[in-house]
Amino acid sequence: MPIRLTWCLVALLTIPLPLFAAVQDETDVDIQVREIAKTLRCTVCQTENIWESGAPLAQQMRGVIRDRIALGHSTEEIRAYFLSRYGDYILMEPPKHGVNWLIWVAPFLLLLVGGFFLYKEVTHWVRDTPTPPSQPEPPLDDQARKRIERELES
Repeated sequence: MPIRLTWCLVALLTIPLPLFAAVQDETDVDIQVREIAKTLRCTVCQTENIWESGAPLAQQMRGVIRDRIALGHSTEEIRAYFLSRYGDYILMEPPKHGVNWLIWVAPFLLLLVGGFFLYKEVTHWVRDTPTPPSQPEPPLDDQARKRIERELES
């Protein structure tokens, strides 16, 4: 009995189960819904787009997108509809105008300012580090010179 159970487990683990999965074709409407839904923020989850969100509101929003596509609305019209209802917040990528430019430029400005202060601090450290007094190396005596020559020859 344990041998049969073992063989059943081995067979179960070695058979690739995705072979039995059903293939689901996407229609053009599904593709359009996905592309539009990926650009809109879920107002419940806030960090996810409505395509990836499992919130009921996101499902309703995907339904609205699907209905508007069925009515023949363009992508821009659908985005404008959600923009009019929720404002700039609904967009996953904030528009590049007004105060929003600060969002796009601030990381680079902070990087430049941080790099400037780092440069100033490192040059200050290097300038203030005392250098050891340089003393001339004592010349090699004959015994040390002969030992080095022997070791180089071997």
